Amino acid sequence: MKSVLMALTLAASAAFPLAASAQQQMLAEQSELRFVSRQMGVPVEGRFERFSAQVRFDPAKLDDSRIAFTVDTGSARINRDADAELPKPIWFNVAQFPQASFESSRIRRVEGNRFEVAGKLSIKGLSGDVVVPVTLAQSGGTTTATGSFPIKRLSFRIGEREWADTSMVADEVQVRFKIALTGVPAL
Repeated sequence: MKSVLMALTLAASAAFPLAASAQQQMLAEQSELRFVSRQMGVPVEGRFERFSAQVRFDPAKLDDSRIAFTVDTGSARINRDADAELPKPIWFNVAQFPQASFESSRIRRVEGNRFEVAGKLSIKGLSGDVVVPVTLAQSGGTTTATGSFPIKRLSFRIGEREWADTSMVADEVQVRFKIALTGVPAL
């Protein structure tokens, strides 16, 4: 359970600064980053309490758009027992790897308000390519980006040694996000 949560938490992480011009602002109080793993077949949900996004997005200029996301791996929360274990080297190894990150390499419109964001996810010093489906909804001056994508926790060494047994904790972790932004041009 702990390993799955850690994997989700790290997978959803990102982070290289973007140029300050034409950048949107994340509304932290309206945003969330969650993960769901399976321990002995039972879904276990967790969340990250601290993360940030740097977004420069224009639906009319996707080639110039960039997204970077950084997650504080020490802010992963599942329950009291798991919370004490997640920072340890076997899971997130927060002392050595305090952040997970994602940086986009390509954004493409799928249809209407649906996009795919391809990029590099880095967790625990390991990187892998991911494609993240994103749906945008605009209301007033706020744009909300939602989506989910799977990661394989063992690809990022989340849940090592005895926790690498996927009959106890599944390898796949589902990362779910809702990111509220200001300053996004009309779709």
